[in-house]
Amino acid sequence: MHHNAPFSIPEIKSFIPEKVKPWILFVFFIIYQLSGGVYMAAVADMSGSLALMQEDILMAGFASLVGLGLTFTIMFRLKFRFSTKTSLTATALGLVACNLICAHTSSVPILVAASFVAGFFRMWGTFACNSTIQLWVTPTRNMAVWFCYIQLCVQCFLQLSGLTTIYVAFLSQWEYMHWLIIGCLLVLTLVTQVTFRHHRFMKPLPLFGIDWMGAALWATTLLCSIFVLNYGDYYNWYDSRYIWMGTLAGAAALVLNVWRASFIRHPFISNQTWRYRNVWLTFLLLAVTNILLGPSHTLEHIYTSSILRYDELNLISLNWIVLLGIICGAVFTYATFAKLKWRYKTMTTIGFSFLVGYLMVMYFTIDYNLPKEMLFLPLLLRGVGSIIITITLITALSVVPFHHFAQSLTVQSFMSACLGSMLGTAILTYAFKHVTAKNIVLLSPNLDRVNTAVSHIPAGNIYGGLQQHAMLLSMKEIYGWLGLLGIFCLLAFLLRESSLRPQSLHPKFKSIRRALKHELKLDKLAPEE
Repeated sequence: MHHNAPFSIPEIKSFIPEKVKPWILFVFFIIYQLSGGVYMAAVADMSGSLALMQEDILMAGFASLVGLGLTFTIMFRLKFRFSTKTSLTATALGLVACNLICAHTSSVPILVAASFVAGFFRMWGTFACNSTIQLWVTPTRNMAVWFCYIQLCVQCFLQLSGLTTIYVAFLSQWEYMHWLIIGCLLVLTLVTQVTFRHHRFMKPLPLFGIDWMGAALWATTLLCSIFVLNYGDYYNWYDSRYIWMGTLAGAAALVLNVWRASFIRHPFISNQTWRYRNVWLTFLLLAVTNILLGPSHTLEHIYTSSILRYDELNLISLNWIVLLGIICGAVFTYATFAKLKWRYKTMTTIGFSFLVGYLMVMYFTIDYNLPKEMLFLPLLLRGVGSIIITITLITALSVVPFHHFAQSLTVQSFMSACLGSMLGTAILTYAFKHVTAKNIVLLSPNLDRVNTAVSHIPAGNIYGGLQQHAMLLSMKEIYGWLGLLGIFCLLAFLLRESSLRPQSLHPKFKSIRRALKHELKLDKLAPEE
């Protein structure tokens, strides 16, 4: 049973109207989502200005996502240890420091470390905001409604962050994005100090019993995996000792972590978490989803920049179409999944159908002189499909017992945020490179006949045209194979019966605190190992 008392936020002082209070935290939520260590939309500008490779900037960007994902496991411990005012102040000032470091350093290790810490502060601040206004969003704590709200905001703000970064870089310099965010964070800190108070509705719980070693080992595994996927093509994969070193270090950290989790009382991620069907199944489905979405990170950029010759502003303007698709998909999911309780299988099938539509439209339409407007439909389909699948799969974790729920969110973030897009990019970059080389070989025998017919054209132009044609054929080929993979997934969904529907409710914070306090008492009473 959930009480019907009016929603209020006692953490904010009484001179602020009650109707305004949640909107203050929602604006804070936007600021946190726009914040980060590095802003990957400006990767080209940053790499040129700092004399770094694009892979270096991407490594820092994904390190931020690793820090963000690992925070899920301890987010309730932070909630019950620090007041909202303390959390907002600490995270905002921490992000200010990280932005200052990232804007002024050209050292890759420092850039990666600062971005990792920025991801941690970003998630902590986000959770401090959203956990406070949860009952404002869904008074019944409906998990399907809650995740529709969360994913809609996160995905929309991600697109807006890229748009803001490019527009700021175009009007001035990429460093000004950092200064814009620093200004917003300082305003956030000032508003927090003026309007918030150190209110606690429960006694604080100490940060006791957290497996910090396990967190460090998981971070090592993820960072090594990202290093291999990110730098693999640059170093020619396993012909390089650096890729071997990264693989072995990541595998060693993973094995050690799983071994430790088998005997310590409270591992950072329990081995039991991986055994829940909804955890490992959503992990695999997210891997497939990110492979199907791989062209959005590789082929689309090559096609629009190298073949259609779009500049940065034209490229980033396509994000508005993706943003529209995300909004439409989230509204559809809210109406059908959260309200009408459509089945998980139905929603997953619909989401994958949109992704297959995106791939097949791209397969049949890409050409040398494709009008920009022809890209709107596939990008819209991609936005709709991706948000439907994301909301459905994260809501599926709500059936996991709550003492493993936060850990399951971290596990899913490994694929949805940390490794997924990098995995899809690495696979498609490797495939595109080899398919293009094959097509160049197949098209080369025609060069002699072409050279005879158009001898007045420079040879460089002819070979450039050959390479461009091979690239276009390779893109079509990869889009076709990915479309077939998506159709195969749809057939697998249709053959399997499932009647599960979203029913879970988020426990009250008092219940969560009571469970955590019980665990801490057991730890204190347990004999030393």
